[in-house]
Amino acid sequence: MKIHEYQAKDILNVFNVKVPRGIPALSKDEALDAAMMMGYPCVIKAQIHAGGRGKGGGVKVAKSAADAQQIIDKIFGQPLITKQTGPKGKIVNRLLVEEAVDIDRELYVGIVIDRKTACPVMMASTEGGMEIEEVAEKTPEKIFKEFALPGFGLQAYQYNRLVTALKLEGNLAKKGNLFLQSLYNVFRRTDASMVEVNPLVITKKGDIIALDAKLNFDDNALFRHKKYIELRDTSEEEPSELEASKHKLNYIRLNGNVGCMVNGAGLAMATMDIIKLHGGEPANFLDVGGIASSETVANGFKIILSDENVKAVLINIFGGIVRCDRVAQGIVDALNSLKIKIPVVVRLEGTNAIEARKILAESPLDFHIADSLEKAARLAVSAANNGEYR
Repeated sequence: MKIHEYQAKDILNVFNVKVPRGIPALSKDEALDAAMMMGYPCVIKAQIHAGGRGKGGGVKVAKSAADAQQIIDKIFGQPLITKQTGPKGKIVNRLLVEEAVDIDRELYVGIVIDRKTACPVMMASTEGGMEIEEVAEKTPEKIFKEFALPGFGLQAYQYNRLVTALKLEGNLAKKGNLFLQSLYNVFRRTDASMVEVNPLVITKKGDIIALDAKLNFDDNALFRHKKYIELRDTSEEEPSELEASKHKLNYIRLNGNVGCMVNGAGLAMATMDIIKLHGGEPANFLDVGGIASSETVANGFKIILSDENVKAVLINIFGGIVRCDRVAQGIVDALNSLKIKIPVVVRLEGTNAIEARKILAESPLDFHIADSLEKAARLAVSAANNGEYR
């Protein structure tokens, strides 16, 4: 689960991570009042769940009340387009008004779970203010990493190495060490999946401040942090993904034209891979889980078809715990109620697959039954691209 910058900074502040003074605003009037309270110059920042806001024009310095009014009018209620939002952008419905900080140096610090080692890793770089992906591509030697071993966390010598990598000396080294320890404490205590401070700034007065902050939570651990669930802003989420979560479906919208309905995350990934292998592009990731009932299938179809780019649907179900004949009946019932007008390819294997194919074959509905995943993918891609099975 993602939250806004101002919410992340509130949490960081609780864990003694220093952040600038700031006031969130949910309207233009609130933002203008916040700017007057903060004093000038102040920084007005768009609050959306996407990076690159500064480059997109979503972070501006206001030097006067008239300046603040002009910036607020230009940003609030308008779409902000960044590398992470796509061409449509995201509507800015919240602003953060902060004190201006006298910056001397900009650094980067982030903590994520490293998939290869299955451990938290703290990354630090002197290239603050830049996107970490860009730094990794152009100057990977400038990213320093320390891994936290399970049961031990990060040790004192690891914090010291990171501080040295950030070229902090003397009193700044002591402050930096404490900052990194507090930041790791945020990651550990909140069950975060990512904590990122970019930039981490050194002020001309010698303070270390999280000028920006990004905090994502591990959804599977939110039952331990019910107060954080209240921070969720559903207006920032993809509507189809939000609808899927209501029906306990795992759905992620993509950019292709072949809709996918699969049971099991691994099989879903393999299905998307083979669609691409046959020259197609998957329109989504959709895992219906272990109970592919008629209601589940119907809800899945509704979500898939909410994407106007979908030109064909591939249903790929492997019957293990769930029986294929029950899935087949669910598909027939769902298609009867929805009156789908685009091509549908079905591939069922596993428990009672023969009975399932019989149910599908005897149905008056117009869809194609495939006896292998390769054939199913080829038919679905052809149907999506050419409007016919080949």
